[in-house]
Amino acid sequence: MSSWLQNWNPEDEKFWESTGKKIAWNTLTITTISLVMSFATWFLFSVVVVKLPGIGFDFSKMQLFWLAAMPGLAGGLFRILHTFLIPMFGTRLVVTVSTLVKIVPLLMLGFAVGDSNSTFGYFMLIAFLLGMGGGDFSSFMPSTSTFFPKRLIGTALGIQAGIGNFGVSLVQLVSPILLGVSIVALWGDGQPVAASGQTIYLQNIAFIYIIPLLIMGVISWIKLRSVPVVASFKEQLDIFGSKHTWYCTLTYFMTFGTFAGMSAAFPLLIRILYGDFPDAPDPLKYAFYGPLIGSAVRVIFGKISDKMGGAILTHITGIAIVICIALLILMGALTPTSMEQFPWFVGIVMVIFFFTGVGNAATFRQYPIIFSDSPRKAAGVIGWTAAIAAFGPFIYNVFIGQSIEISGTAIPFFVVIGLISIWATWINWYYYTRKGCERPS
Repeated sequence: MSSWLQNWNPEDEKFWESTGKKIAWNTLTITTISLVMSFATWFLFSVVVVKLPGIGFDFSKMQLFWLAAMPGLAGGLFRILHTFLIPMFGTRLVVTVSTLVKIVPLLMLGFAVGDSNSTFGYFMLIAFLLGMGGGDFSSFMPSTSTFFPKRLIGTALGIQAGIGNFGVSLVQLVSPILLGVSIVALWGDGQPVAASGQTIYLQNIAFIYIIPLLIMGVISWIKLRSVPVVASFKEQLDIFGSKHTWYCTLTYFMTFGTFAGMSAAFPLLIRILYGDFPDAPDPLKYAFYGPLIGSAVRVIFGKISDKMGGAILTHITGIAIVICIALLILMGALTPTSMEQFPWFVGIVMVIFFFTGVGNAATFRQYPIIFSDSPRKAAGVIGWTAAIAAFGPFIYNVFIGQSIEISGTAIPFFVVIGLISIWATWINWYYYTRKGCERPS
């Protein structure tokens, strides 16, 4: 019980300045660094799937989309589990265990890519287990919301989620560099790429994260403490009795679901749409820009949403996403006939990433206000909405692949996403933004 803090009251200014502030910011620092590693492992397959065909794994386009999608499916499922963990086990135990356990699938992946006998089913298992990295968000973020006073929740969650999201850019930026580095004594032999004659070391991008995960796991166990916001699993189910839980789920799917889905699908989408043209682009040269923009914007707009309110920024985000999807379709960026459309495709997708960053910060500022009567409920809603939005990578990869297989184009999928965004934007305006709305936030 010594790991549990007693008489925690961050709303008391005297307590906050004398005791609470230091503990809260130290906790935020440790859990945020761990969250970066979580996101990096979660999105590792967005890089791996682009390289597997070149080193001799004969998987179909749909199989590659499934491999990219599986961490998203697992991430969503694990987030549902994580939604309920903090009130039962506390920050210290949950963060420590969830940080260390990801070492297992990283070891599996590192050895699998060097073995030509590794099957599609085995890679699917590894991809599913790496989805544990996506699950962490739904315990780390609710934990953070209990450490800070309401006036700083937007800032704290914006920092944690935004910097945590940098893990996506980290894996997509660093991976191309690591692929060409030979550390034979430590990592093993490389894999020849038939088309270019080069040798890459795909195992590097799995093994490289083991050491920081081990370090952060040990630090978490030694340094972290838990806020006494205790509730049983059954007690926590009361969040599902509120219609606002479901409305918040919809708006967060529009923002983070789009961010995570596009982050996971973007490299493979570049390869599928533009990979057959002369001078086709290397997807990994562009993949990291979107998550980087969305992550940075989320950090910045966490503080801005504390001042402006989250609802109006979520409203603007929804409108922007709908416009961008319309432009992708109308300008032929999803049905290219030459490389001339590629700059438009990348540019519009970058704008989508920008506004998802704005919306991600804004929504997490809204939810503690919408559920201001109960910090425990607010934390639960944050975890639940994050869980459903985490299915974004799965939904985007699987249904983009299905859309292309059935119709020959990704347009039907993006039309559906546009309609969902219109619905979410209207919900946000009616209940949280317009004059006289039910719960202004």
